[in-house]
Amino acid sequence: MYDVKGNIRQVLDSLPEGVRLVAISKYHPKEYIEAAYAEGQRIFGESHEQELRQKVDELPKDIRWHFIGHLQTNKVKYIAPYITMIEAVDSLKLLREIDKQAAKNGRVIDVLLELHIAEEETKYGLTPDALRELLKGGEWRSLEHVRICGLMMMASYVDDMEQIRSEFRLARSLFDEVKADYFADADYFCERSWGMSHDYLIACQEGSTMVRIGTTIFGPRIY
Repeated sequence: MYDVKGNIRQVLDSLPEGVRLVAISKYHPKEYIEAAYAEGQRIFGESHEQELRQKVDELPKDIRWHFIGHLQTNKVKYIAPYITMIEAVDSLKLLREIDKQAAKNGRVIDVLLELHIAEEETKYGLTPDALRELLKGGEWRSLEHVRICGLMMMASYVDDMEQIRSEFRLARSLFDEVKADYFADADYFCERSWGMSHDYLIACQEGSTMVRIGTTIFGPRIY
């Protein structure tokens, strides 16, 4: 087995105080998750509803599951009973659906709004102006079963570390702007989810509170 325990210890030891690890376990077997769990890890990230549901059934109940991929509105109902956080909300339509399904389950679901800052076209998310527009519109205030806890983003997948750093800095400045304008009194609006296996140490320097790391811990994905 891949040395999950050694790897996760190494990652956890490298994180500064105040930064939590979301261990990206999608496409990895439950034995790998159990190994990370044995080292004290409790937050895991998945992006496929059927795989996630199977893992929820088979693994310890105190695991906090984050949905990290692009989420289609028609899949929300399947994860609403148990998901801890939905990290990549990129539209008002999706926010409405999460609110609706959370209400049916008598829950409030925490979410992060996803920013599109990277230059790759393949990435989802709200542009800075679309983020401002969504919040200015105000409809989100009436959604009682969804709680916006912060922002998330993915930096460009490039070797230029200064470009990556500048993208993280832009995300941080947008977080500060939105916090001041809309969530000044909301202690729960505090999460900045950025940083992955190749850039998480820079992300930690640039204000991240949650890093999403998979390959460094679990190795190449097992499909």
